[in-house]
Amino acid sequence: MGHAMERIVRLGMLYDLYGDLLTEHQREIFGALVNEDLSLSEIALDCGITRQGVQDMLKRTEKKLEDYESKLHLLEKKLSEK
Repeated sequence: MGHAMERIVRLGMLYDLYGDLLTEHQREIFGALVNEDLSLSEIALDCGITRQGVQDMLKRTEKKLEDYESKLHLLEKKLSEK
């Protein structure tokens, strides 16, 4: 599996674990990326914001998800159980 695919899988797992901690807007945009596999342009069109706005939101949301994981380690624990 390529690096980009591994990153998307990890983000999807983090989203599953911590998605409820995100704002509704963050969930809408991030969910469209990881669950619906939409492009940035498609998400921007659906949400009525610019492609750059989508990209910025995704970066901030990804950082927030990684911050949650660095504090709570739920994904790490889940993966070590396998």
